Order: sequence, then structure tokens, then C-alpha cells
Amino acid sequence: MKASTSDQRSILDIQNFDIHSATLRNKAATLPELAELSSTTIKQNNVRDLRIAAETELSDVKRELARAEGDVEQIVTRIERDEKRLASGTGTPKELEQTQHELVTLGARRAELEEVELEIMMRVDGIKDRIATLTAEENELIALIADLNIRKENALASIHTELERIEADRKATSQSVSPEFLALYEKIREGSNGIGAASLAGNQCKGCNLTLNTIELQRIAGLAEVEVVRCEECRCILVRDK
Repeated sequence: MKASTSDQRSILDIQNFDIHSATLRNKAATLPELAELSSTTIKQNNVRDLRIAAETELSDVKRELARAEGDVEQIVTRIERDEKRLASGTGTPKELEQTQHELVTLGARRAELEEVELEIMMRVDGIKDRIATLTAEENELIALIADLNIRKENALASIHTELERIEADRKATSQSVSPEFLALYEKIREGSNGIGAASLAGNQCKGCNLTLNTIELQRIAGLAEVEVVRCEECRCILVRDK
């Protein structure tokens, strides 16, 4: 195939546009904000799950506390009833003595139940403190995620703006290249990991960094400038220095 020296220089420019675009797309896909967003979101989800579990636990313990308070209230009611009976002096001496013994028993039972009630109240306070800590941590992570999303979007917007500029320059440059030569470049690029053209700098192909032997260099030197040269190793279009 033949291509004007102008087309050959343009195809090298197009290759540079494509390399730059690929670099920018890779940058967009590997933004540090993306990795940080992923890890922070996992942390936030874990903290949220712990908070929800603590809130569920708090509901269960509050029900337990309500039952304990009910038990204490029942004992208090019985104590008040017996105290009124003793204060009134109604009943036989034996009945009054039994009432006195019952008050002692009820008093001991009340102390036990109030101790249980206090222990449950302390558990409630502990769970509330844990929920408050988890909520604060979750809110911090949510704020960090929001900030990371803003930073990510700003970075992506900058990259996309640059990509659009490169695409416009590439399109303008492509319009001046013969369709057949451009098609050859595209075909090579698709099958060669994105490299369809490279410069021949001295005796080295800048596409695969292969050093050409003397015979091949002499052969290339004997070709007309419009002859399209291909690298023997990577098969990309070699654009000779003029």
C-alpha cells in the first residue's frame, strides 16, 4: 500500500490521540476515589447493620425492662396492701404475724427485682450509647461518601472534557487521511492491543521496541517515501523520520 507522507504523519498523530484516549479511559476506570468509595461504602453498610442490630436489641431489652418494671410494681402493690393491713390492726394476731412475715419476704423479693431492673436499665443505657456511637460513625461515613462522589464526578467530568477534545482533534485529522490507509490502521490497531502505527526512530520500532537489523533498515531506506512500511515483529505501520 502507498500513502502520502502527510497521511503517514497524520496516522501517527491519530495513534497518539488513541493512546492518550486509552490512558484517560484507564484513568477514569482506576480513579482512587472509586476504590475509596467501594471500601467506604462497605464500612458504612457494616456500621449501618450494626446500628440496626443494636436498635433491634434495644427494643428487645426495653420489653424486658417493661416486664421487670411490671414485676416490681406488682410487689410494691402487695407491700402497700400489707402495710395498710398492719397499720389498720385488723385481723387476728396470727394473721398480722403472717402479714409481717410476708412483708419481709416481699421486701427481699422487691430488692431482687429492683436489682434486676437496674441491671436491665444499665444495659439499655449501654445499648443507647452504642447506637449513638454507631450513628455518629455512620453519618461521618455517609458524609465522606458524598464528598468522594463529588470528587469522583469532578475528576470524571475533567477526563470526559479532555476525551471530547481529543475525539474532535482525531476526527478532524482523520478527515485528511485516505480512507483505505485509515482502515488499515484501524484493522491493525484492533488486533494489536491498540497499537496500529509507530514511529521508526533510528533502528527501533517504537510500537514494540524491536531493533531492526541492518538488512531490514537498508531495505526500508530503499523504498519510496509513499510506500507503507510495516514492522516485522508487531506488524504496525512504521512511520519513518523525515
